Amino acid sequence: MKASPLYRFRREFDDGAILEVVIWQVPEPVEGCTHPYKYRLFYGFPGRRIIGYDNERSKGDHRHTSGGEERYAFTGPEKLMDDFLADIARERSNL
Repeated sequence: MKASPLYRFRREFDDGAILEVVIWQVPEPVEGCTHPYKYRLFYGFPGRRIIGYDNERSKGDHRHTSGGEERYAFTGPEKLMDDFLADIARERSNL
């Protein structure tokens, strides 16, 4: 089985913020993970990440916020999207 895209989405907000989601199903787990997904989720401005989720090789599942980087308990693509969008909603409510 080859890697196959599950989600690919990009939205630009009126204030210049960007939301981008890329999730792939992969034949073998990415190093540091136990599930068959490779993903990167970004919210921020060009050159400035505010919120990010990814499973970079060897780092495993983690998220980036203004407080730094922390482990993320991945349970599936739907929950990943829910958590990411909730973080963005909180961030945008502070504008």
